[in-house]
Amino acid sequence: MKLLKCHCGAIEAEINALGNLEKILRCNCSLCKRKGAVMSMVKNEDFKITKGTDKLKIYQFHTKVAKHYFCSICGIYTHHNPRSNPAMTGFNLGCIDEINTFGLDSIAVNDGLNHPLDKK
Repeated sequence: MKLLKCHCGAIEAEINALGNLEKILRCNCSLCKRKGAVMSMVKNEDFKITKGTDKLKIYQFHTKVAKHYFCSICGIYTHHNPRSNPAMTGFNLGCIDEINTFGLDSIAVNDGLNHPLDKK
């Protein structure tokens, strides 16, 4: 079990991720490029907000399928549900105290700039 916290501590979540996280990534879509977060993913049932649901705000753009959540007090991006797989929750590894995102060896890049759902 991992504990996710925003910067001010108003939002906390429990992440049921055993051992090493399987997928660590950054995304180059217009939003992720700007927020610069290193993320990982779990199934929605393995991510549970335990504190501060009332402090969460949501941001949606383009197709308005993906849901990007952030703290309304400190502004930190905590998690999101991607449009490519809304049954998953992506979360900000920088919000987990025991993870040093600057010490990670391999970070994949998700090509959100050329999202497959945008192709005609």
